[in-house]
Amino acid sequence: KVDYDVCSNYGNWLYSAGIGNDPRDNRKFNMIKQGLDYDGNGDYVRLWVPELQGIKGADIHTPWALNSAALSHAGVTLGETYPQPVVTAPEWSRHINQSPQGRNPNPSTRRGPAHPPVPHRDRGIDFYFSRKKDV
Repeated sequence: KVDYDVCSNYGNWLYSAGIGNDPRDNRKFNMIKQGLDYDGNGDYVRLWVPELQGIKGADIHTPWALNSAALSHAGVTLGETYPQPVVTAPEWSRHINQSPQGRNPNPSTRRGPAHPPVPHRDRGIDFYFSRKKDV
């Protein structure tokens, strides 16, 4: 069975892209939190992103935050076998280095990103429709 509702799916995709209807200002879809909440072990990501299959558990949601030894053990080379993140919203940082329900079973496998992503300065659609232009 395929879960498909044209209106709901279209609305959810718009919301995920940051251009959907939301009464709250400056809200961004948090992919890391959603991944931890709904795919805590990373099985869904592992199914569709074979390049990350060697990463165990919830670490799969933030491969750029793993140390070089953990990445090497998983067969992942950022920038070669898997891309560096394009952006990471500052609001997402509190979910990095976390596992489902806030537990990190193996904190020694994490370290800050080897190449920290450039902070995202929102100049997307919200910028053009916002009253404040000094963002």
